[in-house]
Amino acid sequence: MELKWLLGVTLLILGLVDVQTHDGEDDHVDDVIDIEDDLDDGVEDVEESKPEASSPPPSPKVTYKPPVPTGEVYFVENFDKGTLEGWVLSKAKKDDTDDEIAKYDGKWEVQEMKDTKLPGDKGLVLMSRAKHHAISAKLTQPFIFYTKPLIVQYEVNFQNGIECGGAYVKLLSKTTELNLDQFHDKTAYTIMFGPDKCGEDYKLHFIFRHKNPKTGKYEEKHAKRPDADLKTYFTDKKTHLYTLVLNPDNSFEILVDQTVVNSGNLLNDVTPAVNPPREIEDPDDQKPEDWDERPKIPDPDAVKPEDWDEDAPAKIPDDDAVKPEGWLDDEPEYVADPDAEKPEDWDEDMDGEWEAPQIANPKCESAPGCGTWQRPMIDNPNYKGKWKPPMIDNPNYQGIWKPRKIPNPDFFEDVEPFRMTPFTAVGLELWSMTSDIFFDNFVICSDRVVAEDWANDGWGLKKAADGAAEPGVVGQMMAAAEERPWLWVVYILTVALPVFLVVLFCCSGKKQPSAAEYKKTDAPQPDVTEEKEEEKDKADEEEEEEEEAESNEDKLEEKQKSDADVGSASQEEEEDEEEEEEDGKPTLEQEEESMNRLKKS
Repeated sequence: MELKWLLGVTLLILGLVDVQTHDGEDDHVDDVIDIEDDLDDGVEDVEESKPEASSPPPSPKVTYKPPVPTGEVYFVENFDKGTLEGWVLSKAKKDDTDDEIAKYDGKWEVQEMKDTKLPGDKGLVLMSRAKHHAISAKLTQPFIFYTKPLIVQYEVNFQNGIECGGAYVKLLSKTTELNLDQFHDKTAYTIMFGPDKCGEDYKLHFIFRHKNPKTGKYEEKHAKRPDADLKTYFTDKKTHLYTLVLNPDNSFEILVDQTVVNSGNLLNDVTPAVNPPREIEDPDDQKPEDWDERPKIPDPDAVKPEDWDEDAPAKIPDDDAVKPEGWLDDEPEYVADPDAEKPEDWDEDMDGEWEAPQIANPKCESAPGCGTWQRPMIDNPNYKGKWKPPMIDNPNYQGIWKPRKIPNPDFFEDVEPFRMTPFTAVGLELWSMTSDIFFDNFVICSDRVVAEDWANDGWGLKKAADGAAEPGVVGQMMAAAEERPWLWVVYILTVALPVFLVVLFCCSGKKQPSAAEYKKTDAPQPDVTEEKEEEKDKADEEEEEEEEAESNEDKLEEKQKSDADVGSASQEEEEDEEEEEEDGKPTLEQEEESMNRLKKS
């Protein structure tokens, strides 16, 4: 918890510092004031609109009800009676094993799961670790592989996880030697099915024992590995439903939690194959002594050239090389460290004569090199190496020899491997390094609907109860982060980064209007501090002084311009007056015309 708070505070501080450096100190103060005001307004609006707090609705309660088979079954067990009635504990010992660990003395109990969400639901629990466990129970009737499919289904919960161990079941073959209280690893079985894990190898077995119709011997056939990732089923500590469906047409399906994880056909998808090959290599056939498998051979007619020198070296000194100037021939590359001192506890009788450690010669640092200069080596242009004749196609090449094929004397063709050995009991024969493995709700039947109904009433009820009690998305994220603390970094970045970006863009996009804009619009100015007012007054005085100086300069220029204009205007007026005076004087012709008019009148 301390980690997540520390990361959150660090991100917020970085965000504020980035905003401050981006906008400047003055703009940042005003922006923060505006943001705080906006936030206060938003908080007030949210508080006014927020409804009264109400307690969260209670989680739906799932009541346990023991499942009941809805059709014919060969075996069914839910362990809800709370006892091991009908089950037989093995008293056998494993062969070829030390007596201390050979006994099947692992403890079994019927109890509820540790973290059960369904009180009253019990199961079979493997209690011991590092011990052999074996327990089995009879079917109500033997299962005979004829025309009906086989469906095997049960639940497993690795309550403590699983280090190394299995949780598979064995369907024990119907034989005269079958004795349940002597059930052990060599007891004949028809099918083995279920999860198994050791190290990082997660398996889901489907193995059946096939009888060779010629020899009468049995051989284990393993289904192909599922393509699905099985790790989660072993590590999530949840109850999982394992189902095997085997059909008379030789097809099979393997399901986990009612989802198919593997499928195939007994004739094509098992190893080794059910039917042997028709032909085999003749074990008595041997390769002839003169059989030549060499596709290429050295050319027998090739002759080594006379000028071929096999003794020429691959490298020779460079005759064109020149010793660099300043090379210190008399200085060694390394010298004894003059600052080194013999340790006080040095014993020359035990440790030998003490010698100072070697260091690079400081005189060689500024020189191109020290010690005896030698010419560098270069590739020998005359080097050819050892002569070998060229390779040519082998005229006697006969190909890769293989033994001839003969009919397989052990060949048989079983087109119905589904017709397996009948089985009459189900058993758990397990070794585990982890305890508290929980088994429940076994069913063996031939009707898929019956198996699905049984699953829905058993495993489905557990799933519903877990879902009802499971925390929401936030709770799941918190739980995941408790197991993997690095997720706190992801969560904080996911939440804090968008908030930081919003604040950054909002603050960087907002600029304080200038005083001139307030004067133009008569908008109310925000309150400022005394320091802000002093800075503003000082700035106003400087602006007034600058405006006064500019006005004085303007007046001087206007005065000069006016004087010049007045002088030019007076000159123009004098010229106009002279022109008017000249225009006002009558000419001689005008006087004669006026005299003539007087005479006529």
